Amino acid sequence: MTATQIHTGLQVCTFRLGELLFGVDVLDVQEVLYHADITPVPHAPEAVSGLINLRGQIATTLDLRTRLGEMTDDSDEPNPNPTHVVVRSSYEPVSLLVDRIGDVLDIEADRFEEPPPTMHDEATQAILGAYRLDDEILLILDVDHLIELELPTEES
Repeated sequence: MTATQIHTGLQVCTFRLGELLFGVDVLDVQEVLYHADITPVPHAPEAVSGLINLRGQIATTLDLRTRLGEMTDDSDEPNPNPTHVVVRSSYEPVSLLVDRIGDVLDIEADRFEEPPPTMHDEATQAILGAYRLDDEILLILDVDHLIELELPTEES
């Protein structure tokens, strides 16, 4: 996602973690799965829940509650049957575990706001910005940044 896309409007796939509303560019979304068997991976980073099989293609599964850490409210019980939002990254398809899927929204550029300068936490660096909706804030995630901190690169 580029700054130009953000400032000219955007179509996003939304989802919830607890009461927080997040979104990713619909062009980054490959599919949504309501159930997939997760195979654990020993010695994986904490946010990596495991691997899933996408019709013969293996995808890493990231637990967004763990990945975003302090941004999510620990008092909110995680969904025992989370939804998989499979996104395309520059690395590989990755499944993001979310509490529940939302709608696809067309966001107007004039509602975009840059992240506050006080956001220095590693997880919050994956936030491109926020959109003011009528009754809440929609946080837009940078898929590649979100993933790059958890997955090893070819140089590793």
